[in-house]
Amino acid sequence: MADRAKALLVDDRKDNLLALEAILQGLPVTAVAVESGEAALKQLLTDDFAVILLDAQMPNMDGFETASHIKRRERTRHVPILFLTAADRDAQLALRGYAVGAVDYLTKPFDPWVLRAKVSIFVELWTKTQQLKAQNDATRERDAQWQRLTETVDEAARVLRAGGDEAGAEALALLEKARWGG
Repeated sequence: MADRAKALLVDDRKDNLLALEAILQGLPVTAVAVESGEAALKQLLTDDFAVILLDAQMPNMDGFETASHIKRRERTRHVPILFLTAADRDAQLALRGYAVGAVDYLTKPFDPWVLRAKVSIFVELWTKTQQLKAQNDATRERDAQWQRLTETVDEAARVLRAGGDEAGAEALALLEKARWGG
């Protein structure tokens, strides 16, 4: 199974990143902080994240453009994005955030306990998804082993049928019993 869940924190201001890291402290998540949309996109090339906390207003590539790039990539399109912004409660900005794929849009100052609760939910969903993937992989491996065993038993049965002696018939009966789980 994959390591501990990660949260990507994206903000052009170091003090905001430090505040976000402090808010997330104690949650079962590793915070990865970057200071630009470009740095976020680079980070997403190498790491998997349970959630992205993304500042809407940054120089160069803003959060909306960053989110748009994230949602276009197959690998990252399903990562939930929570926009954080110091902008006034402008409904147009929130709608723009949702339009590029955000799951939520929080205006600063926001309640840190609300943010923790939201991040916790996405971390839990990510963890359960990883567990399901691991179970599916184990089931696929078990099915493949069973298929190989079945093929081996079938081959042994073919060889014994071709031999045609009495011992072969008894061995064949045992193999067929084993093949069908009897």
